[in-house]
Amino acid sequence: MDIVSPERRSQIMRAICRENTAPEMLVRKAAHRLGLRFRLHVKPLPGRPDLVLPKWRTVIFVNGCFWHRHPGCKRTTIPKSNTEFWQRKFAANVQRDQINYARLEESGWRVLIVWQCQIRSVEDAMNILKPYFQCSKQKSLNNK
Repeated sequence: MDIVSPERRSQIMRAICRENTAPEMLVRKAAHRLGLRFRLHVKPLPGRPDLVLPKWRTVIFVNGCFWHRHPGCKRTTIPKSNTEFWQRKFAANVQRDQINYARLEESGWRVLIVWQCQIRSVEDAMNILKPYFQCSKQKSLNNK
């Protein structure tokens, strides 16, 4: 059973941000430090990716483990009350994500998914991004 009133729970859920979350900000800082330039939350693209890197034809989604159901993650819990609702909600989220990823890939985009639990610092985010990009900033620093 929930320990807060339904009104309070509704207020808490409404306060959850869709954009500019702490993990997203860490990924943005890491991408910038790597010399990557990007656009944010491009509406015409399926799923409205968190970062869009047109030069690399790559989109990055920074997914919360709870909402997007990171497989095997300890944050992927199901609330104890109203479990049927939550199971349907989570299944719909996962299905929508898969459809969006497939549509992007069919359009020629490379899709990267960064999970909330993977990034506690900018360095963590940089280590995740580095293998996917041969950054021009690093090359130009070596030539100086």
